[in-house]
Amino acid sequence: MIIIESKRRKPENILKQYPGAIIADVTSQAKDGLVKLSPFYPHGGIPVPFSEEVTAECVEGIWQGLKVFENEDIDTGMFRNNTMRNIKRTVRSHGRVLGHRKGVNGSEILDYVEAKRQIYIPTFKWVLENKVAYIIERLRKASEEKTIVLLDYNICCDVDSDSKPLSHAYLIKAYAEGLYPYETSKN
Repeated sequence: MIIIESKRRKPENILKQYPGAIIADVTSQAKDGLVKLSPFYPHGGIPVPFSEEVTAECVEGIWQGLKVFENEDIDTGMFRNNTMRNIKRTVRSHGRVLGHRKGVNGSEILDYVEAKRQIYIPTFKWVLENKVAYIIERLRKASEEKTIVLLDYNICCDVDSDSKPLSHAYLIKAYAEGLYPYETSKN
């Protein structure tokens, strides 16, 4: 079984709730190889959706790079960020978010939920399948015998939420368990 919990929770409280569980930090702050499951991790060569022959270093760079604000369009420079830092583009600096551009040269602006469905989730899935499949397989096998608690800063598991960021730990869990939004990709 795989559980999603907030990185902000104390490990001892998590273990009280899930005795004997393995706690696995999958954030950009992870101190082991699981950091590769973070959307900030610079794997390189990640295809940018709807953008032929354009690649990026990390999932978050694509997500932030395709974001369109009222005062600024996309920023393809975000695709090259391989530092795991300074990737967020905020309303404070750029004005209200209008959505995400459907591809570098696209004219369509996707709303938040559609952008999650058409940009974030497929990009993260590509990384799970092409960059960290061996980690996912180990996680899948371990979860058959023990409870695995994945730590993330965001714990929203609702793809359709238009107000909360989607937990990438949820996407890891869903992929490993063959659940929505990946139920057709069961290995």
